[in-house]
Amino acid sequence: MKPVTDINLFLLMTSFIILLLPIAFLIYYRIKLVSSILVSVLRMVIQLSLVAVYLEWVFEMNNLWINSLWVIIMIWVGIFTTIRRASLSYRVFILPLFISGFSSILIVDAFFLGVILKLEYVFDAQYFIPITGMILGNALNHNIIGLRTYYKELAEKPDLYQFLLTNTGSMQQAIRPFVAEAVKQALNPLIASMSVMGLISLPGMMTGQLLGGSTPAIAIKYQIMIMIAIFVGCSLNLFISIIVSRKFAFDEYSNLKSPYVFSGK
Repeated sequence: MKPVTDINLFLLMTSFIILLLPIAFLIYYRIKLVSSILVSVLRMVIQLSLVAVYLEWVFEMNNLWINSLWVIIMIWVGIFTTIRRASLSYRVFILPLFISGFSSILIVDAFFLGVILKLEYVFDAQYFIPITGMILGNALNHNIIGLRTYYKELAEKPDLYQFLLTNTGSMQQAIRPFVAEAVKQALNPLIASMSVMGLISLPGMMTGQLLGGSTPAIAIKYQIMIMIAIFVGCSLNLFISIIVSRKFAFDEYSNLKSPYVFSGK
């Protein structure tokens, strides 16, 4: 395999020129997204540059506590982003989301890094941080959709929930249709993406490995493994979030503490 071609700083800066194409369309159609795009790109560059410097040091140190601290920071960033984007209450959801995020990562990482890859050092930064980051990053998006759908449906359809609760006599039975709808909304995009993977798209991790010099066979095996890890991580994170947050979002009579589960309440 050929060694990966490096991109010097001048060429990297030159690559930003092509952003003028979508920006030109936005300006022409008077779509007010230009400033948001520019701010997002600037933030991305600054954040990734800082992460690059930090990860160089983290990979060199490869220390259990440093690596674990980095993952804990990623979990907390994901928690605050999920709560804000889903318009939920920090007071109600901050602990449930930490429990769900930590638990899902613990289970998935222990299985894939310890059992499948059989790493002698499970906290090896080369594997532990990138794989955990991909799981958390994907779980973030699906958790936002799932939790927002779940609690919005409960808040907007109290009569249906009370009818099911009264007729079944079980909160577990009453919330089932709401959980089902939330999970469908959250996981359907991921399921659809997996179903066409390799046919109409080459995933980012696989592409990165190919550019880095890995053989297609190795890249494909890692991509299959990481997609399974992502799907399981997203599913567990969402299910645990719903289960644990129930203890905080409902009162002793199994009634939703609406509107207190939502932000600003």
